[in-house]
This record gives sequence, C-alpha cells and structure tokens, in this order.
Amino acid sequence: MVTKQFRGSSDEADLRRADSLAREIFSDVANKWALLIIEALGERTLRFSELRNEVEGISHKMLTQNLRMLERNGLAERKVHPTVPPRVEYTLTEPGRALRATVDLICGWTYQYFGHIETARRRFDA
Repeated sequence: MVTKQFRGSSDEADLRRADSLAREIFSDVANKWALLIIEALGERTLRFSELRNEVEGISHKMLTQNLRMLERNGLAERKVHPTVPPRVEYTLTEPGRALRATVDLICGWTYQYFGHIETARRRFDA
C-alpha cells in the first residue's frame, strides 16, 4: 500500500491560512455527521438505508450531502448495482480507512473524558 504524498505548495497545506486547501478539507471531514458516517462504515460496505439506520438522527438530506462530500474527497466509494430499484453501496477507501483510525481515537477520547466534560458543563452552567 502506497500513500500519495502532498505535492502542492506549503501554503495550500497550511491550516492557518484562510485560502488553504487543507483548511477546506479539514472543514469537510471535521463535522459530526462525517465523523459518524466514517465510524459507521468502518471496514464494512453499507447501503444508504443501512447507513441511515446506523447514524441515528441524520436526515436523508444530510446523509446524502456528507456521502457526496466524502466521495468527492476520495474518502468513500459509491457503487451502483444495475438492479431495479438500483442498489447503492458505500465503502471507505484506503484514505478513508486511515482517517477512521483518527476518528476511533476521537471516540476513545470522548468515552474516556465523558464524565469529566459532563461535570465541567454542569459546573459552568450553574
């Protein structure tokens, strides 16, 4: 497995610059729905309806938008089977699976510090 290396200018990869492509990519993938979709797909291939059932509370519109964004960024693949009605399946690409490792770390961090954050919020809101 070979990972393609970034070949653009350092300005394009600088998250601190407003016109950075890296900032655009970060903005795309660092939203709750994208993270939950990535986590739900994991190592599996799922149909649209299965994904919608896995990610509780996501609307049809938000799932569609986020799947298109993940596909556009090369993080997920969409396969349409020529059946009636068409069967559409989604799976993570190699870069998507690599990002999933980071999503798993974020999930682990959330579980580890859930109680702490809950206590801090109660204290702050009091």
